[in-house]
Amino acid sequence: MTLTLAIIGKSGSGKTTVTKAFMRVMKEKYPEKSILLFDNDLTCELGHTFGLDIRNTVYGIRSGKHEYKTGIPSKMTKQEYIEWALEDIVVNLEKNVDILVSWLIGSKDCRCPITQQINDALAKFFRQYDIVIFDCELDLKYLNQLVDCHIDTALIIAEPTEESARLAARIEEYSAKYATGGQIGVVLNKIQGNTDETVSKMIKDNHIDILGVIPYDKDINGITKESETVQNAIKNMLFRLNIAID
Repeated sequence: MTLTLAIIGKSGSGKTTVTKAFMRVMKEKYPEKSILLFDNDLTCELGHTFGLDIRNTVYGIRSGKHEYKTGIPSKMTKQEYIEWALEDIVVNLEKNVDILVSWLIGSKDCRCPITQQINDALAKFFRQYDIVIFDCELDLKYLNQLVDCHIDTALIIAEPTEESARLAARIEEYSAKYATGGQIGVVLNKIQGNTDETVSKMIKDNHIDILGVIPYDKDINGITKESETVQNAIKNMLFRLNIAID
C-alpha cells in the first residue's frame, strides 16, 4: 500500500523546503522504503535543490518534446509506451529516492485518449513506491487534473499572517473534494516566537486543523533548501498525521 502525502499552499510559503524535509524524515524513519518525490509545481524548483535541471517531464511525454535516455522500444501500444516513458524519465536522487517532474498538464476536460492514458500510467507508476510525496501548486486541483490519486494527508503550508490564514481557508475549500477520505490541515511555517493567536483563531474558525508548527530558520540553505530545524519540527508533528506504513 502506497502512502501519499501532498504539500500545498501559495508560492513562497516554504512548500519545497517542507517537501524535502519530509523526504529526509521519512527516509530516516523508514530506511528500506522506496520514496518518490513528484514535482507538480510549475517552478520545478524541487529538482534544483538537488543540483539538477530536469528537462524530461510528464508534459514532455504528452507533447513528444523530450529526449529519452534509451532508444524507444518497438511494437508497443500507446499505453505501454507511456508507461515505458515514465520509467525512462524518472531520476534517481539517492538510495531508495527518485524524482519525477510533471510541469504543465492537460486538462481532464480534454477528451483525447492520452489524457486518460497518462492518468492510468501515473497511478500505476505511483504504486511501485512505498511513499509518494507531492510538491504541489496552490491546491490539489492542479494535481487532480493530471492524475486520480488518493491522498492520505494534504498539508497546507501557511505563513503566520492573517492574509495567509484567509488563503489557507480557501485552499482547504478548493482541495477538500480532492482529498475525500484523507486528512487535510494547516502547517504554520516560519514562526518566530509564539504562534499568533489571531491567525490560529482565524484558521480554527474556518474549521481547519492546525497539524503542526515550524519555527523560522534564519540559517536555512537557500540553494538546497535543507534545514535541520524544519526536519525536527516535522518529526514532532508526525504523530498527528495520517501516516502509517507496514
